[in-house]
Amino acid sequence: MAVQSITAGQSAIAVTPTPDGLDESGSRLWDSVAVGFDLDVHEQLLLLQACRTADLLDRLAEAAARGRLTVTNAKGEEVTNPVITEHRQQSLVLARLLASLRMPSGEEDERPQRRGAARGSYGVRSVS
Repeated sequence: MAVQSITAGQSAIAVTPTPDGLDESGSRLWDSVAVGFDLDVHEQLLLLQACRTADLLDRLAEAAARGRLTVTNAKGEEVTNPVITEHRQQSLVLARLLASLRMPSGEEDERPQRRGAARGSYGVRSVS
């Protein structure tokens, strides 16, 4: 992935071209993030996975729209269509990938604070 420098307004920004193989949602997500921020390699990899997940969610939504909400499993029980279950799981994956990029959510000019590692579980507080 080559980085090009272009002038936009007053200052030059780095633009990483959209990777091959992305569909509409993935390409739109890539362009909306990569154009506005100079991403490190690990952030580009997270963004690429988020874009692929967004494209997968589109395909799952199309499959769910064509199918039924429930299906009969091997035991003869009526269960939720696996496509719907997978869509829910991939939605969670996308949310976590986007959260791990720590992109600003408002009118902030800078990226939010980065933490060195994932937060662990909270310890037990003593009650005095």
